[in-house]
Amino acid sequence: MPSAGRDGSAAAGPAPSITHVSGTVTSDVECRFAQSGIAACRFRLTETPSQWDAATQKWRDGTPIRYVCTAWRDLARNAAESLTSGVTVLVEGRITEIKDNSIYLSVDDLGISLRQRIAYTEASLPSPAAAAPVTPPPAPQPAAPSAPRPPTKQPGNPPAWWEKQRSSGWSNTAASDADGSPLHVGR
Repeated sequence: MPSAGRDGSAAAGPAPSITHVSGTVTSDVECRFAQSGIAACRFRLTETPSQWDAATQKWRDGTPIRYVCTAWRDLARNAAESLTSGVTVLVEGRITEIKDNSIYLSVDDLGISLRQRIAYTEASLPSPAAAAPVTPPPAPQPAAPSAPRPPTKQPGNPPAWWEKQRSSGWSNTAASDADGSPLHVGR
């Protein structure tokens, strides 16, 4: 495989393949400057793929894959300011070499994984909302028992005069036109 030059450009030959890696930074980020003023940073990354174990019917960690990542220019400066050991990152880069049980990557793009943490950008820091964690709304609490209130008219309840007439046996109601007897329901 071709190796990258000191400025991050690939040496002559076939273009290396682009790869995407999700892993944990396992070293401090070292940043250096070439005589031309170009920044370069290097850090180690470990990816631990998950594998399905059919015998136990569970996921298990696979063999860790070790990377040595190099970034250039603004990406190098930003990585040096943003990354610390233990942070999970997403890396897009080109494999430049495989040596000493490590894969060497020339990093084209880099991002912090949000799977296990919150990341703030320069634009989001001034906002007070940026610091507030997102939490679900509180569950409604049952109402505390209170003193009994006088009955009120609610939809679906008969009016007070109805209850009064029903309890008196409908004696004061108008007689039916056929037999003069009090009004009876269900007749």
